[in-house]
Amino acid sequence: MPGIGGALAAVITELAQTGRSTMLDRLRAAAPAALLELTRLPGISKDRAVRLHDALAVNNIDELAAAARAHRVRDVRGFGPKREAAILAAIDAYQRRPQAVRLVDARDTARALAAFVAMQPGVTAVDVVGGVRLWDEVIDEIAVVAAVDGDVASAADMLAAYPPLARIEVAGADSAVGRLADATRARVRLASPARRGVALVEETGPRAHVDVLRARARERGLSWDTMVAADEQALYAALDLAPIPPEARGWSALATAADVSELVTAGDLRGLVHCHTDASDGNHTLAEMARAADARGAGYMTVTDHSSTASYAGGLDVDRLRRQWDDIDRVQETVNVRLLRGIESDILADGALDYPDAVLDQLDVIIASIHARHRMDATAMTARLTRAMRLPMFKIWGHPLGRLLLRREPIACDVEAVLDAVAASRAAVEISGDPYRLDLPPAWIPAARQRGIRFVISSDAHAVADLDNVEYGVALARRGGVRRSEVLNALPCDAFQNTVRP
Repeated sequence: MPGIGGALAAVITELAQTGRSTMLDRLRAAAPAALLELTRLPGISKDRAVRLHDALAVNNIDELAAAARAHRVRDVRGFGPKREAAILAAIDAYQRRPQAVRLVDARDTARALAAFVAMQPGVTAVDVVGGVRLWDEVIDEIAVVAAVDGDVASAADMLAAYPPLARIEVAGADSAVGRLADATRARVRLASPARRGVALVEETGPRAHVDVLRARARERGLSWDTMVAADEQALYAALDLAPIPPEARGWSALATAADVSELVTAGDLRGLVHCHTDASDGNHTLAEMARAADARGAGYMTVTDHSSTASYAGGLDVDRLRRQWDDIDRVQETVNVRLLRGIESDILADGALDYPDAVLDQLDVIIASIHARHRMDATAMTARLTRAMRLPMFKIWGHPLGRLLLRREPIACDVEAVLDAVAASRAAVEISGDPYRLDLPPAWIPAARQRGIRFVISSDAHAVADLDNVEYGVALARRGGVRRSEVLNALPCDAFQNTVRP
């Protein structure tokens, strides 16, 4: 085949026939994952990690710490006593600090670990558990449960064989914890097929939910430690409970089947809300986004590019906005999905939106968001937001607290006061599925629901692939107990349009 030489063909053939690559094994031996972990320490580049490895035969952080305590690091070229002391301090901080990762990244890591464990002898089933299964926004540990049948390796041996593993921290026959080369903690729990359901509940959590189930077992004279449940459905049935989906376990331990059935699902969403194009900071054209929405079976899509104040994102001035309306009319003739004129309008420092009312009145939908001056004090920020929410036109409070996971903290404001203003006005709250935002945080969703506030579950899409972000938004909403009747874009297009029209 063109472009495939003898060396590459040999690698492909070996992978196809054996599932392994001797070249990969050779590369891993030369640069083990434990060595890569050294680069997580401040001041340790890849070159310095290799230099330490070659000079001191250190393969992991524990060995580096021992060498530093023995004052051997200072003798390596390019180091010295000061850098040696700094390395010891960095190792201490590294080992004490949880290495959190965003959910979107943790899911990929968890899938890879689960795939590896599933290939081990005697493993009959593998499930991702813990924070990933709960859809927590930030994850501090990747965890899987493996159902095993017969004689198998211990959990520690199974985890130790995983190529990206840097080191084992807790070794056991049925459970082991280690650290991956990227500093993420990983856990493997083994269970018999008959106890798989119990292990899934225990390892998924949260702890309060497990405690309630344990107490219910005691009330019924059942021993939790000997209960037989091949899956979670069997465990809940044994406790006379409706199964609780993982993302709902934080707010409900004893929900009825009716409670669970009313939770919003991805299938309930009729429209894709908060979509950008290359007219501002999106990666794809309006036509490309519209065709992608069509392919996903969406009934409508809001075209909500940035407004003029967001100049850094190519925000649209009034003339460009009007020209986009003409583009929407032209593209609409080529697709089935209804395209709604919208804007993501910046909330200015004084609470105003950055278009004249005469322009806003001609739109189908307004998303009102903060993109600048995130560090205003809580009093000023609260005043800014409440003024914006009290504006007479309908608006959707976009990515409400402005956080960027692991990069920017939520804005400081009196959230209760802002929600009061939303409830008293013509407004809704966005639950953003952008995996780098996941905002409104689930902890605040019940407070909004108690006020009768309605939601929009959005993708905040800046590219075609981002349209699938609604998966995260739905999980976030379910974590807050949101019912389908509380979600505006679960409405048909005409009803949605009539509700949100400015």
